[in-house]
Amino acid sequence: MVKEIQLRVNLIEEKKENVLLFKASKQLGVDKNEISAVKVLRKSIDARKKDIIFNYKVAVYIDEQVPEKSDYIFEYKDVSNAKEIHIVGFGPAGMYAALRCIELGYKPIILERGKNVQNRRRDIKAINRDHIVDEDSNYCFGEGGAGTYSDGKLYTRSLKRGDVRRIFENLVFHGATEQILVDAHPHIGTNKLPKIIENIRENILKFGGEIHFETKVTDFVIKDNKLQAIQLHNGKEMAVNSVILATGHSARDVYELLHKKEIRIKAKSFAMGVRVEHPQEIIDQIQYHCSGERDELLPAAAYSLVQQVNNRGVYSFCMCPGGFIVPAATASGEVVVNGMSPSRRNNKFANSGIVVELDIDKDFKKYDHFGELRGLEFQKDLEKIAFLAGGRTQAAPAQRLVDFVDGKFSTDLNETSYQPGLKSAPMHSLLPKIIGSRLRKGFAGFGQKMHGYYTNEANIIGVESRTSSPINIPRKVNLEHTDIAGLFPCGEGGGYAGGIVSAAMDGERCAEAVIAKF
Repeated sequence: MVKEIQLRVNLIEEKKENVLLFKASKQLGVDKNEISAVKVLRKSIDARKKDIIFNYKVAVYIDEQVPEKSDYIFEYKDVSNAKEIHIVGFGPAGMYAALRCIELGYKPIILERGKNVQNRRRDIKAINRDHIVDEDSNYCFGEGGAGTYSDGKLYTRSLKRGDVRRIFENLVFHGATEQILVDAHPHIGTNKLPKIIENIRENILKFGGEIHFETKVTDFVIKDNKLQAIQLHNGKEMAVNSVILATGHSARDVYELLHKKEIRIKAKSFAMGVRVEHPQEIIDQIQYHCSGERDELLPAAAYSLVQQVNNRGVYSFCMCPGGFIVPAATASGEVVVNGMSPSRRNNKFANSGIVVELDIDKDFKKYDHFGELRGLEFQKDLEKIAFLAGGRTQAAPAQRLVDFVDGKFSTDLNETSYQPGLKSAPMHSLLPKIIGSRLRKGFAGFGQKMHGYYTNEANIIGVESRTSSPINIPRKVNLEHTDIAGLFPCGEGGGYAGGIVSAAMDGERCAEAVIAKF
């Protein structure tokens, strides 16, 4: 017999051996010797009160053994000579589109502008150390996409878009820890993701798929509204039947190409703002109600903040406890910041994007002449301002938090995890009013919700501009472009995902849609 129950364990009890077994035995009225195993299905922490509680959902096996195999089985078949499906981009959407193609007996041909994870490291090092941005190999472009060198956060709100558990189980199949199947807010860690991505690559190649790195798509050949071929950066032309376009939200040249060729795209709303960085100890003390170091059983504390300011949402985005801030520019002459964490989340800083919702129909009147690219051009301009304010390098403009709200220049800055360095700048006047004024009110409000958060021991660092795509590439119910047969916009680049899991699910759906059309 198997019974699923909820258990609550306080911090003192959590340190006791076999506490779940004893609690399950007591709750079910069963002798503990009759219980074969207590399997944790879900774990979360409730730190809203001073007495911290660990919430468990468990399966209790009574005189029955735990199944050795997962309910999810991934059977890949040799597709060396199968019908081809072309995939542009090898981020989460492209990877999972390729894996699904192989499962269903089709051969994925993947074209990725960047390098594999090993070679990509050199270019990432060059951004951090030498301030050199390779436009095809950086934190956003290359094997695994922007997710490779990210925290690997796996929580998603896209529960109706597909089987979330299937993506988690597949990541475990390719080397991720089984802990991601249990944690309420699972993450993998920037130090562990590259190996998992290598394993996915090796599986795709093993079963007959093709992956072409440093291969940039520069044009689409279209006849009678049907995609016929794609042109590559080396002048070669590749005939195609169907293309899954999974290029990510930073592939601006793809949007510009579609716009130039009058292939329908649509400007969409998005959010922009800054990164805020606190000492992790401050966030721990606020969230865990402690005065010193957090208990060793507690992870680095996270937070989630949101409020309305002048009819726009101001909220935390991609919060990275025990993490660090990285340069996410994809071209020279711009500064973009992002955040990530290692698996142990043991860095001494906590950072989060704090961003403002922007309405594409109301907030960009000065950019109307750019048409559907107006949001993208606004992004570009803000990133150029950050580049100039940072001193024309990858150093980022920054200000102490309270100084930003008070409109005071910071004569010095706090220590930071951002390797290219910071330069003190008047962020309160550099940011456009639609963003800056709302951020200032938002930060003051957050300080009332989290006492101790509003402090000059925190830096704000600019700019956080790549939260999501400023463009939507429209598609029909069958996921094909509304006007161009054979083109399947996919993932974050198409405007249909917002993270690793939702992008992976959309990749699978697009693969299934292409195959259904065949």
